[in-house]
Amino acid sequence: MTTIDRRAASALIGGAFLGFGLGRPKPALAQTSEFPEKPVTLVVPFAAGGSTDLVARVIAQKMGEILGVQVLVDNKGGAGGNLGASFVAKAAPDGYTILMGTIATHALVASLYSTPPFDPVKDFTPISWLVTVPNVLAVNPEFPAKTVADLVRMAKEKPGEYAYASSGNGTPLHLSGELFKSLTGVDLVHVPYQGSGPALVDVIGGQVPIIFDNLPSSTEPIRAGQLRALAVTTKTRAASFPDLPTMEEAGVSGYETNTWNAFFGPAGLPPEIVAKLNAAAVAAVKDPAVAKRLGEAGAVVVGSTPDELATHVSSEIARWKPVIEKSGAKID
Repeated sequence: MTTIDRRAASALIGGAFLGFGLGRPKPALAQTSEFPEKPVTLVVPFAAGGSTDLVARVIAQKMGEILGVQVLVDNKGGAGGNLGASFVAKAAPDGYTILMGTIATHALVASLYSTPPFDPVKDFTPISWLVTVPNVLAVNPEFPAKTVADLVRMAKEKPGEYAYASSGNGTPLHLSGELFKSLTGVDLVHVPYQGSGPALVDVIGGQVPIIFDNLPSSTEPIRAGQLRALAVTTKTRAASFPDLPTMEEAGVSGYETNTWNAFFGPAGLPPEIVAKLNAAAVAAVKDPAVAKRLGEAGAVVVGSTPDELATHVSSEIARWKPVIEKSGAKID
């Protein structure tokens, strides 16, 4: 199997999203002596190069134009997103430190941990649900499996021999793999990373043959032939890859997973600051250029109110609890 230089692969992943650049920030709103008076830090709880990071950078750049201050992305990866989320939960509720939250930090954590490191409801202020993101099952192009059925057959012939990469323990991509194992009866070894970026580097380089990833971060490697996509994990096909079957269509009955990205602040964030951040976030994701870039990468724009995000978080905690219990996944 050909091994691609790690640095080159990493550069390819990051470079795939250089087209997301939307120009230098230009103030779009008249500023007052009130918030914001200085740059806002957007904490991404995963390593650079993954889907959450890439979506965050596209939105942050446009938000900076709208707010008239920079929105600086700060990657704090580790513990399946919990290190970065914990950092924001403890930050001052002044609007200058916000979180790019995910299904991992605000739905899975409630059931995966015997003692969660934070309360996803009580320790945060919802700002806006930004996008929904399909996941994808993909393999290194030199791996023999051409379809999901091929992968299942190979894994059953050699149980425990093949490994799959994910963005970390307790992430939706980890659980996507565990659900796949549960529904197909295969034995795959889980290899967790501190984000999709480093996981992709190793799968592209051939160190691990299989990956469950968010579609945005895998889009360009798939189009470039560095990955072979086998199926998306959502109920319906992704608009950006209309010929790619769903997991259900590929023969895994009852399979459905996805992820999402949303902005949260620390608990106690003042309503007037929430309103300003929400207005900027919604305007950013619904900007035609931003929406087009996100759509090309497989993300579906939402742009919700704070109350809609709060309702979504509660429903997601309830939805994932039985899935986690059935999979047997637990982190202590």
